[in-house]
Amino acid sequence: MSKIVGGIAVALAAFGWIAAGSVAGLAQTRPAVTSLGPDFPKSGIFIGNSFYYYNNGLPGHVSLMEKAADPDHKQDYRNTMVTIGGSGFDWHDVESYFRPNAIGSYSFDDNNNVVFNKPDKLFDVVVMMDCSQCPIHPRLKSVFTEYAKKNSEIVRSHGARPVFFMSWAYADKPEMTAQLAEAYTIAGNDNNALVIPAGLAFARAISKQPELNLYAPDKRHPSLAGTYLASCVVYAALTGRSPVGNSYVAGIDAPTATFLQTVAWETVQKYYQK
Repeated sequence: MSKIVGGIAVALAAFGWIAAGSVAGLAQTRPAVTSLGPDFPKSGIFIGNSFYYYNNGLPGHVSLMEKAADPDHKQDYRNTMVTIGGSGFDWHDVESYFRPNAIGSYSFDDNNNVVFNKPDKLFDVVVMMDCSQCPIHPRLKSVFTEYAKKNSEIVRSHGARPVFFMSWAYADKPEMTAQLAEAYTIAGNDNNALVIPAGLAFARAISKQPELNLYAPDKRHPSLAGTYLASCVVYAALTGRSPVGNSYVAGIDAPTATFLQTVAWETVQKYYQK
């Protein structure tokens, strides 16, 4: 077993995802919010960093999955992103993203017509991601906690729901998986926010099919397969629907796409204990 795959196995065991023969998994925090239904969101703004914008943008892939699954209402689905490379929660002026006639005030339909969106509620959800190390860094984790609360309050004041995006471990630092999962889950519970377990899906996929590369050469950013896996997790978490069988596969071969869709659904079901 390789060092990376072995580390992933340890991380999964610590989070109670594989038989570990100990009570370590029982000590991990479980998410209090497990669904955004029955009023599932159709529009969202993704606030974060380069983990979002690699491979033509994770939110765009999510939108295409939503539209493929519900073609009769595809005009209702809309996602956008506001990203700063390397940014943490505290780099973003979330209040300013809700100013009138700015981000999300208009979009384009399939025929390239301009569609002006409702000014009273531009987004149903705000999906926020901190920098890849911030939630667990000794000098930054207190900032993560502070701004998770501050930004959630801003989001709610504008009639939207806050959601946290649990990012993945670096390819050569698999121990980050359980650490990030715990930090994000606690923040979600403290702020009554849904947490999207993308990081746990990366770990599950690696444990099942280690030869599939989810990372860019820097071992941090996602490959196309990594972005697609994360998009499937977001889709499952936000809509409550399984991504398995979705016709949008981002140009990935069918067996790989099915594998990633299945891992995403298994991860969401396991994390939300459904």
